[in-house]
Amino acid sequence: MSKVFEKSPAFFDTFERKPSMQKTTHYCPGCGHGIIGKIIADQLAELGLQDQAIFVGPVGCGVFIYYYFESSAVSSAHGRASAVATGVSRANPDAVTISYQGDGDLAAIGTSNAIHAANRGENMIVFFVNNNIYGMTGGQLAPTTLIDQVATTAPYGRSIKNDGFPLRMAEMMAGLEAPTLVARVGVNNPRNIRQATKVIKKGLEIQRDKKGYAFIEILSQCPTNWKKEPKEACEWIDEVVSKQYPFGVFKDLTEEREAVERPCKRVEFAEVAKQLGLVETAASDSKQLEMAHDEMHFKFAGFGGQGVLSLGMMLAQMSMQRNMEVTWLPSYGPEVRGGVANSSVVVSKTPIGTPVVDNPNVLVALNRPSLEKFGPLVPEDGLIVYNSSLIDQIPADLKCKVYALPATDLASTVGTVKAANVVVLGFIARKTGMFELADLEVFLCETFKKPALQEVNLKAVNAGWQAAGNL
Repeated sequence: MSKVFEKSPAFFDTFERKPSMQKTTHYCPGCGHGIIGKIIADQLAELGLQDQAIFVGPVGCGVFIYYYFESSAVSSAHGRASAVATGVSRANPDAVTISYQGDGDLAAIGTSNAIHAANRGENMIVFFVNNNIYGMTGGQLAPTTLIDQVATTAPYGRSIKNDGFPLRMAEMMAGLEAPTLVARVGVNNPRNIRQATKVIKKGLEIQRDKKGYAFIEILSQCPTNWKKEPKEACEWIDEVVSKQYPFGVFKDLTEEREAVERPCKRVEFAEVAKQLGLVETAASDSKQLEMAHDEMHFKFAGFGGQGVLSLGMMLAQMSMQRNMEVTWLPSYGPEVRGGVANSSVVVSKTPIGTPVVDNPNVLVALNRPSLEKFGPLVPEDGLIVYNSSLIDQIPADLKCKVYALPATDLASTVGTVKAANVVVLGFIARKTGMFELADLEVFLCETFKKPALQEVNLKAVNAGWQAAGNL
């Protein structure tokens, strides 16, 4: 079998994404991505760079690139591959950093990331796959869509008046001073594939030698979204697409460029802490909280506007001040005021594995929907505090100790119903035994600087504390 048709040693033997694709990629029949991947893999293997390569995958047709190349790989958010690749390159100066992006990814949402990475001359190679269309999401207009080319979001074709001109990214990159190599190639016929292979090899050699930034735009056929047969799509690149995007090497400073070396200092945590102004707590002040469990899970839930997020934040901040491991995870609907909201807080004596709270040790429910949703999830040794000012019925399947706290009414008596969450703070602090009243008062005075706010919140926390002693 000719080497051209052999699987590259830089690929995995089988692709394990799902059984039906163990031997083939997910790309559509006739798509150019598979050819591009094959060229890159062959050249990595030939140059002995496979173990040095770190791929940064895009959001787009190339998103599953890490399933195919037997090299290191990371994923990035839409358009951010060049920015992520910058971090990868800076943190791993000995690596060959490869950003693989499509035209919707790089030339639309990711334009600024791509241009500034090029302008800095980062040690990376960017493969920019240009198929004139948003491929993965169904054929929408892309920045590279040709004039009069039909797309799902341009059913009558791209017009200059409405959509502007197609972006020539290679020409834009070549206009910058920093890039070492900028070229445009194609993978639609044997002649173009041979030229693409030479240019891609040179780009990878530049990365091997740390000579800066390389940008290779690759015209790729997309029969599916172009609504063409594969053969017709390949011909269309030569007959139409390449007229807008001419093939060629627009910039090649390989011979005159020297290696670009950027310092990569590995800092110790102590240095980072020093820069952040963090200091070790004296042994006398390092006593951790007394808790019923080594790791306590809290869920605070209610309507938006009831202060459930800030209630969780206050507990988290106080716990952190006592040298505990803490996470705070808010969750709320689009209606921040009036919609449902909850916050999950984990307080632990040891590092926390996840901020998600599925079965809270302590549930605070300030409205009935929250009690009905989360109440049955609290285990038998947990406790539930519900706002009896607003909740007149409780579920029958609650397994743990349940306290009815008229939080809204108590807050009203001290001056404002907005302080109901602080009433709850005082209540659960006493019931769990985690904090003393004096601790709460000091924290509230530090948090609320205005005397009027201090007064009402101190009254509220005292009301909750006293209520806990009476229940």
